[in-house]
Amino acid sequence: MSDSLHASGFAAATIDDLLQQAKTVAEHSHSPYSRFRVGAAILITAGESPEQHVVTGCNVENASFRLTTCAEQSAIATAVGMYGPKIRIHGVAVANLNGAASMPCGACRQTILEFSTPETWVFYPAEKGAAAEAKLTDLIPAAFRLEQV
Repeated sequence: MSDSLHASGFAAATIDDLLQQAKTVAEHSHSPYSRFRVGAAILITAGESPEQHVVTGCNVENASFRLTTCAEQSAIATAVGMYGPKIRIHGVAVANLNGAASMPCGACRQTILEFSTPETWVFYPAEKGAAAEAKLTDLIPAAFRLEQV
């Protein structure tokens, strides 16, 4: 693994670790309907502490499809439960076991935004097994924010 920095400012080793943790937790996915097993790993800080933590989550489907929880939302809910509502997400890695190119859905982007920083980055599978990265604000440019409520 290389220690080179990506455009995101993250070390390649950090991105690789987040993507691997996302892929590992995808093994726990409950996805009997879509068979699309997804995992997410989020890199957070909590409150005023600069200490970083990685929290993971997987998708959990339900026969009542609207009750399905995405992996990103699962990880965020776990992080809030563990560290409180003042978490800040610095990076999100998403992986699936289907080999498909995929990025967080719109609802997940909005949920990530709720706890993001101006420099939050998303790492996700692209075509042909490559990893892609994008700044969250580029994925949800016309965001609905707490200040608008």
